[in-house]
Amino acid sequence: MIDVLVVDDDFRVAEINAKYVGKVPGFRVAARAHTAAQALATVQRGTIDLVLLDHYLPDQTGLDLIHRMREQGHGTDVIMITAAGDVTTVQTAMRLGALHYLVKPFTFAALRSRLDSYAALRRTVDRVGGRGIAGQEQVDRIFGALRTTPAPPSPGLPSGHSEPTTDLICRVLHHADHPLSAHEVAAETGLSRSTAQRYLRHLEQAGRLRLSLKYGDTGRPEHRYAWVAP
Repeated sequence: MIDVLVVDDDFRVAEINAKYVGKVPGFRVAARAHTAAQALATVQRGTIDLVLLDHYLPDQTGLDLIHRMREQGHGTDVIMITAAGDVTTVQTAMRLGALHYLVKPFTFAALRSRLDSYAALRRTVDRVGGRGIAGQEQVDRIFGALRTTPAPPSPGLPSGHSEPTTDLICRVLHHADHPLSAHEVAAETGLSRSTAQRYLRHLEQAGRLRLSLKYGDTGRPEHRYAWVAP
């Protein structure tokens, strides 16, 4: 599980964000903080993997908090979630190492896409890290894991299909290192198997996925899907 610290000065917003995080498989809210001081004290305990950080805090800005964390040697990952949309703040957040920047107001799908890409980054780093030295291909995979839109959405989605769900399934297949079945995609995304199958069939017909068959000892072959690079 990925332990998350939710930081927002608004108690109601912090609670909403925490509920959003709790709906994403593989993530759990370990703590909430409403000031920079509370957040830093929580990070100092060393149990937090990811901070969802507001910029406008009563005692310091979110960027000031990241700077203090880095000064103290804390490499805890950060995703900014804030109403601050000015270019200077965005650039500074990037330079301080924020992995994503989500501007309020946002949807659950938007936050989930950032969390999913962060989880994909951790999985990729874990796989590559076991080799000791990363070549260019492995480095590209690490940087590519943070992309939230691996390919442009298909035009003219069928009735009942949504772009956020399509993008979510695309990300899962894009980061997978082997073809996945509808059951596996459903488990990765939190969707039902029937919903995953419906989207997979459309994406395969649109040429974005490659279908292969896995034959067992008995019964029908299992359909497995792999990402097709654009």
